[in-house]
Amino acid sequence: MAEPRLLPVPDGLAGLRLDVAISRMFGLSRTAAAGLIDEGAVTLDFRAPMRSEKVRGGALLEITIPDPPDLAAAPPSPVDGLTVLYSDDDLVAVDKPVGVAAHPSMGWTGPTVVQGLAAMGLDIATSGAPERQGIVHRLDAGTTGVMVVAKSERAYSALKRAFKQRTVRKLYSALVQGHPDPSSGTIDAPIDRHPSSDWKFAVVSGGRPSITHYRTVQAYRAASLLDVRLETGRTHQIRVHMAALRHPCCGDTLYGADPETQTMHLQNALHTDMTLGGAVALMIFFAFAMQCTSTMAVVRRETNSWKFPILQFTYMTTVAYVAALITNQVLTRLL
Repeated sequence: MAEPRLLPVPDGLAGLRLDVAISRMFGLSRTAAAGLIDEGAVTLDFRAPMRSEKVRGGALLEITIPDPPDLAAAPPSPVDGLTVLYSDDDLVAVDKPVGVAAHPSMGWTGPTVVQGLAAMGLDIATSGAPERQGIVHRLDAGTTGVMVVAKSERAYSALKRAFKQRTVRKLYSALVQGHPDPSSGTIDAPIDRHPSSDWKFAVVSGGRPSITHYRTVQAYRAASLLDVRLETGRTHQIRVHMAALRHPCCGDTLYGADPETQTMHLQNALHTDMTLGGAVALMIFFAFAMQCTSTMAVVRRETNSWKFPILQFTYMTTVAYVAALITNQVLTRLL
């Protein structure tokens, strides 16, 4: 049972909003602090305050912070789409689907990799915090990709060291709005929590060093497909860095993506790539086929035999098919 705490507001926090002061005093997010105020778990000088009220140094703050839930007690739960790619005595590699977190955490009520592996009957390392045993790195809940989880204590130590020393090569594919200029480059910009939003991160002075390398693989009318390599592994790193370049990831409205206009243009661009390239390729194939048929009839009359015309038809239609495939690929890349 949580006990109320009574203490004065430090002079260094004078003039701040109450929710901001509480978040700094107790290490809570502003959202959590505001929630406690709204629930009546906070009094200021023995009265119910507003979350936006400015505090004064020495004011008596009484607060009741509920005990955190036991995250380690999260039960095994099957996760749709979670696939084991490789497993041995030391580690397991999984393909993590979108909407799945790496491990249980405060505020997350959805599925996790840890719970999914437990439901599969896989034993993982016991090293690490109780709620994330065996976890040596993470992917955002909204990111799909390969995750490695340690099954043995030896693997946990070796993998943690490898990620810390940045000897692990981390490659991503990202679809971003617009066309980055230059088309390839390196973003070296520090990242930390957004100064005014609990759930976002941002490029801020004094943040943690963060380095992202990117290369444009294919450019569409309103978007670009990038290969991205990370030297560091900050939360939301690719999303933050691409937003800082004013080319947010498509569909990432949290970091400024246009949810309607860009999606429409992207669909049109992809549709144009596939249909125009395919149509031209099909026209080339039929032109070759018609020429083959005409030539075969002439040769048949000249030789009074079907043997050579059939061989020639087979050869020329094969050439036509290969030419059509090449044309389709070239047009797809150029459009």
